[in-house]
Amino acid sequence: MKLFRIFSLSLFALTAGSLSAGELTIATVNNGHMIEMQKLTGKFEEAHPGITVNWVTLEEGVLRQRVTTDITTKGGQFDVMTIGMYEAPIWGSRGWLEELTFDDSYDVNDILPAMRGGLSHEGKLYAAPFYGESSMIMYRKDLVDAAGMTIPDNPTWGHIQDVAAAITNKDEGVYGICLRGKPGWGDNAAFITTMANSFGARWFDENWKPQLDSAAWRHAIDFYLNLMNNYGPPGSSANSFNEILALFNEGKCGMWIDATIAASFISDPRQSKVADNVAFAQAPVAVTHRGANWLWAWALAVPAGTKQADDAKKFIQWATSKEYIELVAETNGWASVPTGTRQSTYDNPNFQSAAIFADAELAAILSANPSNSTQDPTPYTGVQFAAIPEFQAIGIAVGQQFSAALAGDVTAEEALANAQEAADREMSKAGYY
Repeated sequence: MKLFRIFSLSLFALTAGSLSAGELTIATVNNGHMIEMQKLTGKFEEAHPGITVNWVTLEEGVLRQRVTTDITTKGGQFDVMTIGMYEAPIWGSRGWLEELTFDDSYDVNDILPAMRGGLSHEGKLYAAPFYGESSMIMYRKDLVDAAGMTIPDNPTWGHIQDVAAAITNKDEGVYGICLRGKPGWGDNAAFITTMANSFGARWFDENWKPQLDSAAWRHAIDFYLNLMNNYGPPGSSANSFNEILALFNEGKCGMWIDATIAASFISDPRQSKVADNVAFAQAPVAVTHRGANWLWAWALAVPAGTKQADDAKKFIQWATSKEYIELVAETNGWASVPTGTRQSTYDNPNFQSAAIFADAELAAILSANPSNSTQDPTPYTGVQFAAIPEFQAIGIAVGQQFSAALAGDVTAEEALANAQEAADREMSKAGYY
């Protein structure tokens, strides 16, 4: 088996044109399933003589920035990009991505409709889901039981606060709840948006006017800050998925509300010290269930103009196929396969028996509705984001304000005022009003 290579950041200076034919450069996020894909790359190379794969592996926020810069400037540094439901339809509509078509063995109809639809524009698929996710509650049942508490599906946020108070034990380094605080539209802003949705908030009204100065947003942010300051771990303003995953696996988090994909890691005794005690429930709600849990896919796409388009599509077909899922199952067990993409995975009795989270994960994915994610009407689609080009800049600016409030650098009122101003400026500049 050929060893896969992970390029250092210095190789951003390279362009696709400087690589030889048959050499693919792939940009991806440093999440567990992507790391496993890199380990299995030799299997692809063995099956496709003449194609070699080079990896650029980045933290989530940096990945988003790098691939966005490359696609908008036509930099040509990557042959395959890891993107999501926000980018795929927007970039596809602009002609920035190759349409993806595969042979019949791929069985595109096996991909969950929510995932296929979210990665398409006008019926054309522009990215193939490597794994898909919603969000849900993941918790230590031993701590909750010992406190005489329960966590039903869709509990109120008030109930979550009560549980967090009951199971926090700072003397022993156990915090009642761990939530994202690291700034970014796909980091803290993604989670906080689902919370705000359930409190009745929305990003924009029907005339595209930002609504971050609304009472619903203020209620949600006040609740979030109070919850984290009282029952969250120190340094939460720097925590995203991987940081909290490490905390949870060490037994330091009583509850974690985040991507369903985390369930496969925290329930794996090879990775988690509390694997035998984890349980799952559907996302918390406040005044509405709408938009309480997000919908996302990390997906693989081919930027238009790459000279390696055919080979890139061969790699994507391999990495997002039923056969790849079976390869991971053979290598690491069915509980470790990338999930959230194919109905056949959930229909497989081997997966059902190995993955204690299977039913909860699928229920969360199926319940998320990007077309109806807020209590009041909006002109946008998306649960944890608004599917417009301007949202990325807005979400980054707003996420920075939320993180600063969590760090104590600004008050909640100041953060929301600054966020409203930043959003209003971007929308006005873009000509929405």
